[in-house]
Amino acid sequence: MLKRHIVQPTKKIIGNVNEAITETTDLLQQSGELKSGYGLVSGVIALILATLCLLGVAAFHFPQYLTTPELRQQYSPDMLRHVMFAALVLAGSMSFLNVLFNHSRHLNAVAGVIVLVSVAFGGSHVPVADFPDHTPYIGLDWFILDLLGSTVIFVLIEKLFPLYRGQLVFRKEWQTDMVHFAVNHFLIGLALLTVNFAIHRLFGWMLNERVHDFVQSIYFIPQLLLCILAADIVQYWTHRMYHEVPFFWRFHAVHHSAKTMDWLAGSRQHILELIITRVGVLGILYILGFAKEVMDVYIIVVGFQAVFNHANVHLPWGPLKYVIVTPDFHHWHHSSDEVALDKNYAAHFAFLDYIFGSAIKGQTGFPEKYGVKGDYMPDGFIKQLMFPFRSQK
Repeated sequence: MLKRHIVQPTKKIIGNVNEAITETTDLLQQSGELKSGYGLVSGVIALILATLCLLGVAAFHFPQYLTTPELRQQYSPDMLRHVMFAALVLAGSMSFLNVLFNHSRHLNAVAGVIVLVSVAFGGSHVPVADFPDHTPYIGLDWFILDLLGSTVIFVLIEKLFPLYRGQLVFRKEWQTDMVHFAVNHFLIGLALLTVNFAIHRLFGWMLNERVHDFVQSIYFIPQLLLCILAADIVQYWTHRMYHEVPFFWRFHAVHHSAKTMDWLAGSRQHILELIITRVGVLGILYILGFAKEVMDVYIIVVGFQAVFNHANVHLPWGPLKYVIVTPDFHHWHHSSDEVALDKNYAAHFAFLDYIFGSAIKGQTGFPEKYGVKGDYMPDGFIKQLMFPFRSQK
């Protein structure tokens, strides 16, 4: 009798846990609109916040392996702890209330459990002792910060100034792009190590102190504009190579296979393309020797523009659209419309395409269809990672 009283409740608990995990997994495999009034929107927010908090707790426990050295010096630990505490309280409150009122109970129960696990492992009070700097690492902190910043900033901008009204946040294939986003952030340590090694090997012999002194003597704003221009010229021709050389196109086609343009679409990029492009772009900046403060601002500019130009955003740019690359300009580059193929290569300054004869001319309205012509790219991160190496028939 005692055994029955123990076994039956245990089976019920295990069944509920399995059902909650299954329902949450099914939800994450779907796309479409999140209906309000059912605890689904708040449940998804709670689940995202809870998961990011758990990852943050892990980063606090193992900073030498899970945080990016370049970012460690910029952190304010107290501020991060306050942000994490607020996120845990918000996620915990939303999940608890939804479970209490029977709104998407399983999803919110999973979010609540993740919050409890985060708290059990120290939450926002995990102590950080001294640790070595020179260790292999993955950019978990960069992933957390960039995901939070991108969703808060760019989803808001997309809702305020949409190019395509009614486009869903959880559109088709968002899962694939999120995996690209995560992997490319986690591998930032390996990517930077590879890029730095290649740059020193390929371009070290070109260094000239007189060139560095001259470049760094230029005032900040013109030096920054020169920095962006130099990077964009290299990026332009590298980008054009990806389109016009069949071997390289197989890597770049992964990026072009996104059928919906939004802030997340730009993350769909083959890791080898990312490394090759960064070697070329950072190589010229290394040779010219721009000041550190200029490089710091350039990194912010290129990070913002890379996401913004893929976003579902439309603004009245006026004559500025002939000077800088805007979402309108770059959306046409991703179009599979005949008029747009192999056009609009620049990443920062649109006038480069007009100078080199690759700007789209005479188009009206906006693209009708995105993606690679023929729609031959498979969905899924692993399949896209392996696509360039498949034998061609």
